[in-house]
Amino acid sequence: MNGQSLLAASLIAAVAWSAPAAAQTLASSMGIFIYPTQSQTSDQQSRDDYECFGFAKTQSGYDPMNPPQITAQAPDQGPSGARVAGAARGAAGGAVIGAIAGDAGKGAAYGATLGAMGGGRADRQRRAQQSQQAEQSAQQQMANMQLTFKNAYGACIEARGYSVKY
Repeated sequence: MNGQSLLAASLIAAVAWSAPAAAQTLASSMGIFIYPTQSQTSDQQSRDDYECFGFAKTQSGYDPMNPPQITAQAPDQGPSGARVAGAARGAAGGAVIGAIAGDAGKGAAYGATLGAMGGGRADRQRRAQQSQQAEQSAQQQMANMQLTFKNAYGACIEARGYSVKY
């Protein structure tokens, strides 16, 4: 056997040996604990772990070793008209108060300024709330994918004679 063949054989052996160990470590890191109930050997358990991880990935579409990057969709940053609407309401209210005080024009201008500021504040609050809701939705989507993977893995490993705890 030449040097290149020996290196290739060593790499194949290393990958074959390490893949089941990686699956076992991943199971524990995901909070999945298994125990053989039919006197399975550690080699058999490693093979079953590895095969069930493959099954779970296929069934769930989720790979815990390469989880998808789910990002919250940013709320629309374009003009919403909240400042204009606030200014219009403020101007109307200011004009009424100004008319009572004797200067409807100044009252309308003052009311429009305050209304625009209030409309902007309401718009920022609305966008912050939308952003928070989008983030929560993304987190829930990731949790659902992880749960689907765990359920598929658990079904597979239980069918092979292991006790499973999450």
